[in-house]
Amino acid sequence: MVKLTKIYTRGGDKGETSLGGGKRVPKHDLRVAAYGTIDEANAIIGIARLHTDGTADAILRRIQDDLFDLGADLATPDSGKTEALRIVAPQTGRLEEEIDAINATLASLDSFVLPGGTPAAAHLHLARTVVRRAEREMTELAEREAVNPLAIHYANRLSDLLFVLARHLNEDGKRDVLWRPGANR
Repeated sequence: MVKLTKIYTRGGDKGETSLGGGKRVPKHDLRVAAYGTIDEANAIIGIARLHTDGTADAILRRIQDDLFDLGADLATPDSGKTEALRIVAPQTGRLEEEIDAINATLASLDSFVLPGGTPAAAHLHLARTVVRRAEREMTELAEREAVNPLAIHYANRLSDLLFVLARHLNEDGKRDVLWRPGANR
């Protein structure tokens, strides 16, 4: 467990931060941006949870823990020296099982879904788009330096889970806001 006794250190006052392992990088470093975007998604999920309960809330609570794992994974470049916290395949497998179970209860779509419906669903659609941005940052980072491929898999599946969970929270799709192509021409 992490113990935080002091909130500020002044270590970042000159525009740098420390990665896991101690390496100093600019705060605008792509790795920092990627785990910062994951943190942003986590915060939005926290807002969505204000409007959930039961199974959906339990899934989102577990995802919030996973997102801290993902942030730790991204914040700790693989040096081969330390045993860092990494996303593992069973975390992604659990997302896939939940996607399949939730999606089996939903009506098929014949249009794209616009963000909206219930407050929880709208926030999950926002979280989904933020996770997609994090995934883009992670894949760009992976072109430059080592990134756990399972972390990228997790982000990809998470955005899918947030989509089907948003539909579920829209009364199993009944309150989905559907795109009407060309409706305003």
